[in-house]
Amino acid sequence: MDYDLRYLRSVARTYPTIAAASTEIINLQAIMNLPKGTEHFLTDIHGEYEQFQHVLKNGSGSVKRKIDEEFGNTLSSKDKKSLATLIYYPEQKLDVILANEDNPDDFYKITLHRLIKILRRVTSKYTSSKVRKAMPKEFAYIIEELIQRLVIDHLHIVGDIFDRGPGAHIIMDTLLDYHSVDIQWGNHDIVWMGAASGHRACIANVIRLSAKYGNLNVLEEEYGINLIPLARFAMEVYKNDPCDCFDITYAKDDYNENDLELDKRMHKAIAVIQFKLEGQIIKEHPDFLMDKRLLLDKMDLEEGTVTIGRKKYTLNDTNFPTINLKDPYALSEEEKVIMDRLHVAFMSCTKLQQHVRFLFAKGSLYKVYNGNLLFHGCIPLNEDGTFRKVNIGGKKFSGKGLYDILEYWARKGYFAKDDVEHREEKAFGQDIMWFIWSNENSPVYGKEKMATFERYFLKDKEAQSEKKDFYYQLIDKDEIVDKICEDFHLDPACAHIINGHMPVEIKKGESPVRCHGRVLIIDGGFSKAYQSKTGIAGYTLTYNSYGLRLVSHEPFETVEAAILKESDIHSETVVVEKMAARRLVADTDIGKQLRENIRELEALLNAYYEGLIPEGK
Repeated sequence: MDYDLRYLRSVARTYPTIAAASTEIINLQAIMNLPKGTEHFLTDIHGEYEQFQHVLKNGSGSVKRKIDEEFGNTLSSKDKKSLATLIYYPEQKLDVILANEDNPDDFYKITLHRLIKILRRVTSKYTSSKVRKAMPKEFAYIIEELIQRLVIDHLHIVGDIFDRGPGAHIIMDTLLDYHSVDIQWGNHDIVWMGAASGHRACIANVIRLSAKYGNLNVLEEEYGINLIPLARFAMEVYKNDPCDCFDITYAKDDYNENDLELDKRMHKAIAVIQFKLEGQIIKEHPDFLMDKRLLLDKMDLEEGTVTIGRKKYTLNDTNFPTINLKDPYALSEEEKVIMDRLHVAFMSCTKLQQHVRFLFAKGSLYKVYNGNLLFHGCIPLNEDGTFRKVNIGGKKFSGKGLYDILEYWARKGYFAKDDVEHREEKAFGQDIMWFIWSNENSPVYGKEKMATFERYFLKDKEAQSEKKDFYYQLIDKDEIVDKICEDFHLDPACAHIINGHMPVEIKKGESPVRCHGRVLIIDGGFSKAYQSKTGIAGYTLTYNSYGLRLVSHEPFETVEAAILKESDIHSETVVVEKMAARRLVADTDIGKQLRENIRELEALLNAYYEGLIPEGK
C-alpha cells in the first residue's frame, strides 16, 4: 500500500527518527509473537449482579486453573481455596484472615510470595507496557487486582443485561469501569434503550417487567424515576380489583412484601397501557405484520372471552375500566398524563442516559471478533433454511443486511434530533427498537410472538407457547452454518457462532454445543428465574491461546459465603476445541492492525532513507 506523504508526516510526529520507528517495529513484531489474550463470554445476565461480579473475578475458573498450574500438589486444597478467595475479594478476605492470624508477618511473607508466582504466570504472555497499563490506579491491592485483570484480556457480553434480577444498574456500573469490553445487544437491552430514547411503548414494557419481578424500587431509587403518579392512578382505578393475574415474582430477601398489593395494581395498570400503546404502533405500521397481536378489540367483556385466530378463549380477567370498547387502543386522559410524566422522567434520568450511551458506544447487534460471530438471538430462517427476507422501511433485508439496517435505525431512534427535520426518522427508529424487542422477524427476539397477553389472561398453555425461529432447529446443519459464516465474511472452516437468548434445558437433554462445536448457545440460566428450567446457573465461555472452554456453573450463594466459607461457584469445564498450535496475537484482529501499523512504519523508514521526510530530534 502506498502512503501519502502528508499521512506519513503525521506518523513522523510520533516516531521522529529512524531509531524510533525501527524500535517500534521491533516492539510490534515481538507483540505479534505473544500468545493471544483470553476472551471471556457471558450472556443473559438479567440483573444477577452478585453472580456476574463473582464470575468476572474468578474468570470462569481461570484463576483457579492458574493456581493449580503453578502450585500443583505443593499446596493443599484448603490453601488454594484461600488464595483464590484472597484474589477475588482482597480487602474483605484480608480482614477476615488477619482477625484470626497469630503471626501476620509470616502470613504476609508466604502469601506475597504465592501471589507474585501467580502474577508471574498470568503476565508471561503480555508485554511490560501492557502490564503497566493494567495496573489499578489505587495500589492498595495491586497484585490481586492485576491478576483479575490479566487473567481475562477482553470481555464479551452477548446480550440481556437488564430485567428479572435486581442489579442491572450495578452490572452497568461495573462494565463502565471494565478494562476491555464489547456488548451484543439483547432484546431486553434494546427495550431499555428504547425507553431511554423516550419511546412510550418501550417505557411501559420496562416498567411492567420491573413490576413483574419486584424491581420497581430499582427504577425509583437507583434511576430516580418518579412512579408516584402511576401508583396513585393504580390504587384509584383498581382499588377493588385483586389483580390476581398480575402476581409479582420476587426473592424474599430482596423485596418488601408490604408493597405487594400496590405493585400488583401498578403491574396491571402499566400492562393495560402497554397493550394500548403497542396496538397503536401495530396499526401505524402494517409492514410490521403484527395484526395478529391486536387483541384488545377481540375481547368480549360481557361474555368474558377473547377470540384469537379462529379460537375463542375464556378470559381470566374482565375488569378493564380504562378500555373504551369503541376505541380500545386509545389511552384515557389519566393514562396520557401518566405517560407524559414518565416520558419526561426517563428522558431526564442522567444515570439511565449514561448507561444507554455506553451500550451504544460499546455495543452493536452483532460482532465479528477474532474470526468468530457473536449475536444474542438468531438469523431468521425459513423452514427450508433460506434467509427470511424482512421488510424494513419498504425494502427487503435478510441475514447480515437485516442486522445492519436494524442497528442503523436503532441508532437513529436514539441519536437523531427531535426537531421538525428529523422527527419522522427518529420516530421510525424508536418504533424499530420496539420491533427488535418483540417482532417475530427480529433476529434478537426470534419467536413467532411475544405472548404477554396470553400469559396474563388465558389458562391455555398452547396459546401461551412461543414457537422458536427455524434457526434453532436447523443450526445443527453444516450447510446452514457455512451460509451464515459466508454472509458475515467469515471463514466457515474455522469460525464459530456464539449466541445466547434461548435457555439450554439440560434437564431435557439439550446441549449448548451445536453442529459438532461450530455453534455455541451459552444461555444456561444465569438468571435465577430460569434455573429451575435449565438445571444449572448459566454457561460462560473462555477462548485463550490453547482453545475454547465451555464452563457450566452451579448457583452462586453469596459474597459473604464466598469470603467466610471460601465457597467458590462450582463449575464444570468442557474443552470445546483445542488448537493444533497455540494461537498468537498475530492470528487475531489486533494482529491484523499491528501488521498494518508495521507497514506504515516501514513506509516511514523508506521516506527517511530516501530523504523525502527529514528526521527530527
